[in-house]
Amino acid sequence: MPNTNKPLRHFLQFSDLSRDELDYLFERTRWIKQQFKSYQKYWPLVDRTLVMIFEKASTRTRLSFEAGMHQLGGSAIYLNTRDSQLGRGEPVEDAAQVISRMSDIVMIRTFEQAIIERFAANSRVPVINGLTNEYHPCQILADIFTFVEHRGPIQGKTVAWIGDSNNMCNTWLQAAKLLDFKVRVSTPPGYEIEAALAGEAGAHFQTFADPMEAARGADLVTTDVWTSMGFEAENEERMRDFADWQVDADMMKVAAPNAVFMHCLPAHRGEEVSAEVIDGPQSVVWDEAENRLHVQKALMEFLLLGRI
Repeated sequence: MPNTNKPLRHFLQFSDLSRDELDYLFERTRWIKQQFKSYQKYWPLVDRTLVMIFEKASTRTRLSFEAGMHQLGGSAIYLNTRDSQLGRGEPVEDAAQVISRMSDIVMIRTFEQAIIERFAANSRVPVINGLTNEYHPCQILADIFTFVEHRGPIQGKTVAWIGDSNNMCNTWLQAAKLLDFKVRVSTPPGYEIEAALAGEAGAHFQTFADPMEAARGADLVTTDVWTSMGFEAENEERMRDFADWQVDADMMKVAAPNAVFMHCLPAHRGEEVSAEVIDGPQSVVWDEAENRLHVQKALMEFLLLGRI
């Protein structure tokens, strides 16, 4: 039976959950996905409402949260800040007070991490980070679950992050510390990860000037677009700076023999990854994308009902 007296919990960054809670979520995800694949109805969130607030464009985040909430028996409401009072200057704190009185759980996809933290501080219901400039915890939940599905426990393994030190990279560092694996990061000069974030990861983090060396022997090679949302003005400069940081067949050859490739999508073939890699046998990007749906169902169930 669910714990109905549990304290309010949010998921604003990966480190908001403990290792034990993450292990629980991954096992719960496996079961929930199994129900989905066998067409078994599972509606633990009947009469619960998810509000999804978008300040940044989305395909997978909206689809996975909206479909996931419906599949759990609840309903989902889409709000874009352009079409709401949030886009006309209503204080985040006021919006949180109102929205959390009319719903059961909130997902926000926005710019600065401070925005979602201000919202959560004034919310009566759980708040989930659907992406900020600093962190993308739901995507890393899906990525790690996908690795576990294909290769078993991630503890002791090596992840190679090739490219920009963005929100995905930051979140991988938090995950490495919590789940005891290593992240090797290779970025072009001038795009290095922030020292404070690297310091938090401690011995679980290494930097490499040469992306081939970062990938050598890695169990998972992963990357992201060279120009993230909000940095479009830098696109031409980034195309030049990142030219040697493409994940291609040669890079995958120096990784571990059974290494997998991941990308959170959308991808630009011929830029951060070659078509040969993303469409090749080592790529698990489509499972990775689908698993956003299942890990987020497990996450919403946990935040609302506790352990089942």
